[in-house]
Amino acid sequence: MRLPSGYGSVVKLKGNRRKPYQVRLTKGFTDEGKQIYMYLGYYAKRGEALEALAEYNSSPYDITRETITFAEVYKKWSNEHFKKVSRSSIERYSNAYRKYCKSLYKMRFKDIRLTHLQAVIDNCGMAHPTRASIKTLFTVLTTFAMKNDIVDKDYAQYVDIGQREGKINRKPFTQEEIDKLFKYVDTFEYLDTILIMIYSGLRVGEMLDLRIENIHLEERYMVGGSKTEAGKNRIIPINRKIEPFIKKYYEKNKDKEFLIINSLGRPMGYSNYRREKFDNIMEKLRMEHRPHDARHTFASLMDSAGANKLCIKRIMGHSSPDITDKVYTHKTIQELIEAIDLI
Repeated sequence: MRLPSGYGSVVKLKGNRRKPYQVRLTKGFTDEGKQIYMYLGYYAKRGEALEALAEYNSSPYDITRETITFAEVYKKWSNEHFKKVSRSSIERYSNAYRKYCKSLYKMRFKDIRLTHLQAVIDNCGMAHPTRASIKTLFTVLTTFAMKNDIVDKDYAQYVDIGQREGKINRKPFTQEEIDKLFKYVDTFEYLDTILIMIYSGLRVGEMLDLRIENIHLEERYMVGGSKTEAGKNRIIPINRKIEPFIKKYYEKNKDKEFLIINSLGRPMGYSNYRREKFDNIMEKLRMEHRPHDARHTFASLMDSAGANKLCIKRIMGHSSPDITDKVYTHKTIQELIEAIDLI
């Protein structure tokens, strides 16, 4: 019996096959009028093939979910998600994908199991933060795949990344070290960015994501931040000590998108900044610090100066457990400027 036009077809393939009946659908036509097919599956009996075709036509779905690979899911997800997140987040996801997930690229997403995901973690040879980033990538891709009916089960939630290897020791810059940074600020390129972080509380990624349009020199504040709801698009007052550095970058790059860029005029990623700028400066000045120590230093300086606790939270982008702080207390830009000028 002839099947309806546009319904699809069942074809018996030649040779001795365990599942010889192929179900195919017309995807389109070439310029010469030749049909382009998509394949629903292969079946042992013609009746099974017709049943599968009937089930598909009763509730059509995106046929690519049967064949879509890990790499294709990542591409579809990133095309949507990367429009909504910061450059530092994009870099974190991209690094996890490019450096550690190659073994999954060509696998059909629906065939990926916990053992495949766990193997990536176990073989990456990296510390806990990197393992956590890889698992986060698995989680967001699986969530995307489930929303689009590509898979039905979340194996990412069962991935074990182990325990953090000891507590990270945050060591604030001493006053002597801060004085030394100011002393050599004109000697080393980008050294002033370390002072910007120390006197603003910005994370590295947040500083590198600062946009020219969000720098308000006359009013002495910037708008930026990421990571948490409380930290996104927050007001960051400009301390007098770093005002000349902010102004320098603003005047130099005012025709660009970002405040701080590399020597080629392009946005700077965290890894490049850390390796080529921060670590290099620390080595030459014989200091031992991580970039996040600058943010820790800011918190310590503000606390020692007696700054208002709520102002510190607002500037750093920390959420407050106190409902009064969240709802009823509103700190003006001037109050935040006065608080930051205490250091």
